[in-house]
Amino acid sequence: MTNTVAHTAFNQGELGTALIERLDEAAQYSEPGPGVTRLFCSQAHRQVLPLISRWMEHAGLTPQLDAAGNLVGRCPKAQAGEKTFIMGSHQDSVIEGGKYDGMLGVALPLLALEALKREGVTLPFGVEVVAFGDEEGVRFPTTLVGSKALAGSVTPDQLEAQDAEGISLREALMAFGCTPEDIPATAREPANTLGFLEVHIEQGPILEQRDHAVGIVTALTGIERHKVTLSGKAGHAGTTPMNMRHDALVGAAEMVLAIDSVLQNTDELVGVVGRLDVHPNAVNVIPAQVTFTVELRSPESATRQYGREAVTAALEAVAKRRGLTINIENTYSADAVACADWMMTALEQACTQVGQPAERMFSGAGHDGLAMQALTDIGMLFVRCKEGLSHHPDEAITAEDGEAATRVVMAFLQQLPRP
Repeated sequence: MTNTVAHTAFNQGELGTALIERLDEAAQYSEPGPGVTRLFCSQAHRQVLPLISRWMEHAGLTPQLDAAGNLVGRCPKAQAGEKTFIMGSHQDSVIEGGKYDGMLGVALPLLALEALKREGVTLPFGVEVVAFGDEEGVRFPTTLVGSKALAGSVTPDQLEAQDAEGISLREALMAFGCTPEDIPATAREPANTLGFLEVHIEQGPILEQRDHAVGIVTALTGIERHKVTLSGKAGHAGTTPMNMRHDALVGAAEMVLAIDSVLQNTDELVGVVGRLDVHPNAVNVIPAQVTFTVELRSPESATRQYGREAVTAALEAVAKRRGLTINIENTYSADAVACADWMMTALEQACTQVGQPAERMFSGAGHDGLAMQALTDIGMLFVRCKEGLSHHPDEAITAEDGEAATRVVMAFLQQLPRP
């Protein structure tokens, strides 16, 4: 970043308008269908990179695709190896998601840096903005690959994870032009990293209830996921007496209700049975096997443990009563991560500086900070979203709230202590 003012400064209201326009443009890079579907190492992922690269260049950053599929923009100080503050979020989406989940946290800090550049502001530290390749974990049965690469925690087995077509993550990265064998070299040095900030839509209704544009996150939820395989016995649907059946789907249906009962009756625990596969899935055959997923989320490890044990006991009881065999496999687990006190305080001060009320709040969703916390202190700024809706084509924010959040980030960066 330099002191040269390349353009006139943004007037009040122009930042929010520019932000919405950029997010609208990014949303065009998607698979056909409702909303935004942009999966890791997909054609849509490839196509959006030149657009994000231009945003980075406007902000005075040099873009580069790294070995893990992240697009990283660095200012000259960061390139020279000076201590660096990292911002960013993910470019990938869920199936038929919205325009703002993830991409807001890429476009907004870049716009904030561009605005500071126009105002002739020089920051006394390096800045990096990362468009993480994968956070949602939709294409491959792994998640946070991009942020884990920066934190130095990608494991070899993650690279062998396969998508629905049998393509491994390693193969997908190579086809994308990346060199997965170089992922260990992408890890940042903790002593050279000042912190990590992510801006994200709230994905919940609290800010709307408070009538606040932004909120300061205190911690990211702990998450665990389980794969349940329930086996019964196939048979002719017309000739097998009802009292002699071992119907895996009927058992699974009872289990889903049992899981919901545990969740409904446990404070600070949420979860979902999000996927269910039936075999042989034929109209006139008793289902022989059902595989389904169980996800549990809570800020407290003890609460998740209680929920896990209660769910397991309930599922095993159903399986025993119905003569079914059951296997429960843990496929993912991440403890809750606290945001750094100094970053929360700095965000509060930035909010006050630009005239925005901001209360602290907990995140019920997981984010890249879950991985980045292993590298450095993390902070997070939430932006109000309409009706708290996310992972949906109707996901929405206003230009006014986008403007407010951008100016908070600008103020935040200018008040960070010198390294």
